[in-house]
Amino acid sequence: MNKNSWQSRRRHGRGSHQQNPWFRLRDPEDRSHSQAAQSAQDSSHGDDESPSTSSGTAGASSVPELPGFYFDPEKKRYFRLLPGHNNCNPLTKESIRQKEMESKRLRLLEEEDKQKKIARMGFNASSMLRKSQLGFLNVTNYCHLAHELRLSCMERKKVQIRSLDPSALASDRFNLILADTNSDRLFTVNDVKVGGSKYGIINLQSLKTPTLKVFMHENLYFTNRKVNSVCWASLNHLDSHILYPLAEEEVCHNLHSPIPLAGIDRPGMLCSFRIPGAWSCAWSLNIQANNCFSTGLSRRVLLTNVVTGHRQSFGTNSDVLAQQFALMVPLLFNGCRSGEIFAIDLRCGNQGKGWKATRLFHDSAVTSVRILQDEQHLMASDMAGKIKLWDLRTTKCIRQYEGHVNEYAYLPLHVHEEEGVLVAVGQDCYTRIWSLHDAHLLRTIPSPYPASKADIPSVAFSSRLGGSRGAPGLLMAVGQDLYCYSYS
Repeated sequence: MNKNSWQSRRRHGRGSHQQNPWFRLRDPEDRSHSQAAQSAQDSSHGDDESPSTSSGTAGASSVPELPGFYFDPEKKRYFRLLPGHNNCNPLTKESIRQKEMESKRLRLLEEEDKQKKIARMGFNASSMLRKSQLGFLNVTNYCHLAHELRLSCMERKKVQIRSLDPSALASDRFNLILADTNSDRLFTVNDVKVGGSKYGIINLQSLKTPTLKVFMHENLYFTNRKVNSVCWASLNHLDSHILYPLAEEEVCHNLHSPIPLAGIDRPGMLCSFRIPGAWSCAWSLNIQANNCFSTGLSRRVLLTNVVTGHRQSFGTNSDVLAQQFALMVPLLFNGCRSGEIFAIDLRCGNQGKGWKATRLFHDSAVTSVRILQDEQHLMASDMAGKIKLWDLRTTKCIRQYEGHVNEYAYLPLHVHEEEGVLVAVGQDCYTRIWSLHDAHLLRTIPSPYPASKADIPSVAFSSRLGGSRGAPGLLMAVGQDLYCYSYS
């Protein structure tokens, strides 16, 4: 009796599956996907020599790629991929990419904590000293290699920040930091939790090992506009003020004094210039353009004298995203969104076309320009991730620094000729340090925070952080924290 009832239920179940149109439509598709996934998985076990084209493995194993599927190397099976705009789908190409980048970052952080990095293969202190004694290295090369050796020994330590408002330190996030010429002060731009930005000055003179402690002087000035560019201005003395434009149709170009005024331990606002559509700014230390600053605008450059208020305007064909004045010759170098780099001869004025002195070209928007001390070479980076060293005499690229990552972000370059290094933070949140003289990648430092567009680190590098007796190394601001990679 039980056997007959079981057989009848079995026949009834088969009949219901065949009569249901939903099963008739879905079964062939599911069978085809499952058979394809199973056959591909079986072939991956049987053929280890087949080339890997799966986006999820990144070369970890040899499996064929199936359109619409992702192979998980940990679970050793295929999963179906859905469009990235489907918010209910936890498995998209973007989430897979973020997971792989996060696992790589954690692995590099673990490796850095366990062992010291090597800047060059076969390079150590004993071999360098031996070559110097034998006369194979001159004094300049010996100093550069000594800095490279110290770079490979930098260790990460968290800096303790003190402030009159400790609650703000726990909620505000670092957006930008900029060290002054002597590296004893740090200007900061912080994103406030409720929206907008505020500014502060960190005194680095107390930054000493082994206890890394600093004090932040916060400014009462608050803005809900984005800060595009920042530079130190030497109006009364060296680095006496801060100059920064704000992004809006009608913006204030602010000259900001970081020195305590009238016994108040907070910086004060000196003056404000209303300039439309500012992208970048630069302060002039050239005697022929004394007390002047430039502003990179949409399709023009504006030169302003702070004392007299006199202005000169130079028309361009594109937005000016980066600027820097030369020190010995009266030239202002500009990097444009179109990829053009040109110099303005300040002696010619804005009449006619003779004011364009030099023209260089990148394939993408230029985000940073840096003039070397001899003023015969210029370093520039763009939004395609290219960093090039240009000879201004021949207008040719003589060196390129590989490894930088950028697609659309406004990322600065940090050139330090005394140490012979170039520092840049990529859009992938990795800080890379190159040798300035042969473009060799010396160090790649992962961010202490997970990589994201909102947490791209901002760095400041110096061999004398905190002044002549300060701790040498690299300062990195990310999230709510400040880290010091000090020389050991």
